Amino acid sequence: MIRLSPLQARRIALAAQGFTRSRPARVTSRHLNATIARLGFFQIDSVNVLQRAHYLPMYSRMGPYDVELLHRAAGRAPRRLFEYWAHEAAFVDVALRPAFQFRMDSGARMWGSMARIIEEKPDLVAWVLDEVRRKGPLTAREIEHDTERSKENWGWNWSEAKIALEYLFYKGEVTAARRTTQFERVYDIPERVLPAGVLAQPPLAPDAAHLELVRHAARALGVGTVQCLRDYFRLQPEPTQRAVATLVESGELVPAEIVGWKRPAYLHAEAARPRSVKARALLSPFDPLIFERTRTEQLFGFRYRIEIYVPEHKRVHGYYVLPFLLGDSLVARVDLKADRAASTLRVLSAWAEPGAPENTATELMAELRLMADWLGLEHIEVRPKGDLALPST
Repeated sequence: MIRLSPLQARRIALAAQGFTRSRPARVTSRHLNATIARLGFFQIDSVNVLQRAHYLPMYSRMGPYDVELLHRAAGRAPRRLFEYWAHEAAFVDVALRPAFQFRMDSGARMWGSMARIIEEKPDLVAWVLDEVRRKGPLTAREIEHDTERSKENWGWNWSEAKIALEYLFYKGEVTAARRTTQFERVYDIPERVLPAGVLAQPPLAPDAAHLELVRHAARALGVGTVQCLRDYFRLQPEPTQRAVATLVESGELVPAEIVGWKRPAYLHAEAARPRSVKARALLSPFDPLIFERTRTEQLFGFRYRIEIYVPEHKRVHGYYVLPFLLGDSLVARVDLKADRAASTLRVLSAWAEPGAPENTATELMAELRLMADWLGLEHIEVRPKGDLALPST
């Protein structure tokens, strides 16, 4: 049993997530591939008030980069990423696809409308799959156009066609070839999208899949509880427990006690244990360092809730709030908006955390300038809201 302080656990987690490496002068596909292998996925979110969420983890770790690198990895052969339900909807490391076959086969997390469509209208699902096979790649709107011909006889409509596509997507019978400029999925069959070598690999049985995914989560997190390991890929409880036990027995995981944590933790045997961390980054609300909010609070003493769906008058910190990582601590949070028409990064509010160092405002402004340049925005406007608000620049 290894005993760790919260500070030691935090530094281990930051190292595992790639925040102890200096940012390169020029980001290349090699850096992207290393980040994909480290994290396993980039969670997708369509909110574009600042920058879509899947672009930000790479930026947070590597600094400004050409987003075409990610577009090529997800949308051109040989693909390094494929779309699927990992933590949530995500661009996932294509090497992990055999481990997700159990989810495709079981439909364990499939919600009601998808589960019903195959029961109530199997002919529609079969027809949609045949359309994609014959005419793909296709968007849902293109399928909608074709369903108009048969609507009177079958009673199909666009929402049903879209649900059928999403069912087929969940089952792995279709996949996303790319995204349109309107961020719509373009669907095709896996054989025309994914690398042949990946498709040729046998799918993993549920227990073997959980073992592989828990192993990946443990390496990506560095240290965490069973709940942390389970949440990374939203896995099932009992197979996760069995996978953890297997990894402990093999020596890949080492039982650990983190001071102040109620649950036992597990340290990856190869996790780096840095004595200091000199990071500086703005983090997406969906960054894998912080998306499990209980873990974030335990590691950083940082209570974080995204307020997008909270009525404006009830918001505490703002609409799209990014935590600010400085050194080994989350020291501030900022509500940001990219006003592209005015070429301005708007800081709608800025708040310091208790105990934030004196240089927090200076370091934050430097990071905001870096982000504005990455987004192609000339100006930064800081609104006078929050205890860290700065003069306009």
